[in-house]
Amino acid sequence: MGCEADSFEDDLADLGSAEEFLDYFGIAFDARVVQVNRLHILQRYHDYLAKQEAGRAPEYVAWRGWLLRAYEDFVDSSAQQEKVLAVFRKAEGSSFVPLSSLTG
Repeated sequence: MGCEADSFEDDLADLGSAEEFLDYFGIAFDARVVQVNRLHILQRYHDYLAKQEAGRAPEYVAWRGWLLRAYEDFVDSSAQQEKVLAVFRKAEGSSFVPLSSLTG
């Protein structure tokens, strides 16, 4: 059992892109969705794992489920709507003041 967990963790350590994660977990995906949202998908995946899997050993079925959920969050939505990255959360609360309004 320990060898399987070690192998899974080793496999995860070798994955570097959203596409590699999706392929590894056998999740069919639309390349256009991933191309536009790859960083957002991986961040959402990380967020789900941090909330649900804290302190647990990595488990293929659970981790696959969280990745599928993270990917599906962006199939019919956008990075601006999902606000995964801090830049989108900060932009929501800020105002734009044109430079021309400061001179006078």
